[in-house]
Amino acid sequence: MVFSSSILKKYVFGNRRIHVGSWNSALVTGGDIGTGLKRVEILIPFFKGSAVEADNVVVNETFPLASGSVTIVCSSGDTGYWFAIGL
Repeated sequence: MVFSSSILKKYVFGNRRIHVGSWNSALVTGGDIGTGLKRVEILIPFFKGSAVEADNVVVNETFPLASGSVTIVCSSGDTGYWFAIGL
């Protein structure tokens, strides 16, 4: 299986957009989150579950990004949510 992500909600606050979604790293150690934004100013990924994770999920980018795709690195089999702000 490959890394997957999806957009769950989209909000507009003034001249900024906030998109939230989920990600799943089944059998891989990260991948690209498609935020649906044209420019990403920040993305915060976090885990889903009831147990403490051994490793953190990290963003492998420098913000702001001129595209809507953000690379994260995590352990294989992790799942979680993300929160992005941009245009």
